[in-house]
Amino acid sequence: MGSQTWIVDRGHDRWVAKSVAPHLAESFAQGLRLAQILDDSGIAAGAPVPARSGSVTADSASGDRMALLTWVPGTPLTGNRADEQRLIGAALARVHRVLRDREVPGGQRFHWVDPAAPHLGLRPWIRPAVGAAVDALATIRREAPGWPEGLLHADPAPEAFRYDSATGVCGIIDWSSALHGPLLYDLASAVMYLGGPDRAAAMTDAYQTAGALSQHEIATGLPVMLRFRWAVQADYFARRITTNDLTGITGPEENEKGLEDARRALLDYAR
Repeated sequence: MGSQTWIVDRGHDRWVAKSVAPHLAESFAQGLRLAQILDDSGIAAGAPVPARSGSVTADSASGDRMALLTWVPGTPLTGNRADEQRLIGAALARVHRVLRDREVPGGQRFHWVDPAAPHLGLRPWIRPAVGAAVDALATIRREAPGWPEGLLHADPAPEAFRYDSATGVCGIIDWSSALHGPLLYDLASAVMYLGGPDRAAAMTDAYQTAGALSQHEIATGLPVMLRFRWAVQADYFARRITTNDLTGITGPEENEKGLEDARRALLDYAR
């Protein structure tokens, strides 16, 4: 939702061109470094093709920042079936094993949600709900420090996972930033997109089986991190509505739907 993309074909070769607004240029370049790390480790992640200057990004004619990315074969997953969820869980765990304890210079640190931010005053419910989720996360991190950390995807929706049935390879695309934080944040994001813990059970089981996090770490940390992940959604869409940011969507109703989904989820935690 923060970029524009095009498929680029030349003969039998294919790439993806992706551009972001100038203020996202640095985080975009850092995210591409993660994609390169994964590609070097044998994980298809849409690594950048260097420009003639050697940089992984370049200015476009419009002033946006653009990159040419390696094409990741396959079709995007939906997570609607257990077999797809298992592919997602195993792929995410494989990524985490590579990125655990890794950092990149200048990368963003977890977390960035400020309960006092002005845009959270958009609706009466937002600030209290976000504040409660932030407080709950801070409490459990004091009581149970030492969650495994590393570089994160930060938004592993099902469609970010591309499965090539011809090779049996599942890649993961859309590396738009370099965020260092608890691996649980990525897992909670995947659970959120799949509809919650019950609906995401096959994915979570595959992730746990792959050994990126222990059963205890997932059982004790995932509920609180999932609540925080919904607070991130509320923060994100409240900001987009306040600034009338329509990047990547067809109209303001999509921002409103995102905020309403967050409201419904956070309301369950307040009961």
